[in-house]
Amino acid sequence: MIKNNLLDSLLFFLLCISSCSALYFHIGETERKCFIEEIPDETTVIVNYKVELYDPRSGGFMPSSPGIGMHVEAKDPDDKIILSRVYSSEGRLSFTSNTPGEHVICLYSNSTKWFSGTQLRVHLDIQVGEHAVDYANVAQKEKLTELQLRVRQLLDQVEQISKEQNYQRYREERFRMTSESTNQRVLWWSIIQTGILLAMGAWQTHHLKSFFEAKKLV
Repeated sequence: MIKNNLLDSLLFFLLCISSCSALYFHIGETERKCFIEEIPDETTVIVNYKVELYDPRSGGFMPSSPGIGMHVEAKDPDDKIILSRVYSSEGRLSFTSNTPGEHVICLYSNSTKWFSGTQLRVHLDIQVGEHAVDYANVAQKEKLTELQLRVRQLLDQVEQISKEQNYQRYREERFRMTSESTNQRVLWWSIIQTGILLAMGAWQTHHLKSFFEAKKLV
């Protein structure tokens, strides 16, 4: 019984960790922070952020002024810019991935009017897939019952699992192609090395034979 309780507690703890994606970080005037998210194709991503300004008098952080905002940029795995725009000090933005793989989300301040050494604290929350859907708003707009809403959530989760599986197959295929390419290059390099060694051996044999014939040793 105690073992089952411990397992249940551990499972609940792991679920809590996996569902928490919010964080905060400090950024300077000229700093740029980037985050990498592995995202399947045709998946919605929502980024929520809030900027706070350091207050040297209190030693804490306070809400930033309206003039201080963040420039947010998102790139797909092919290094193409999906989103690039200046937002206010608090915002919510979204985009949909067209290519599976590692997407880079970068944030940096649009203001250059701070005093040297001033810091910002940026609260960031990145939600991917079904986690990005506001089901309370969906239920209100579409007038869904609790059962209908739960079915909708389950369908979205199944769809997201299918996308994740397709993405894992895509990653496996890319890894296999990379491994085959590497093995092929190693094979060709070994063949070239062997050819060079045989050529050098043949040249040395011919050179020694000519040397011995010139010295009339053979």
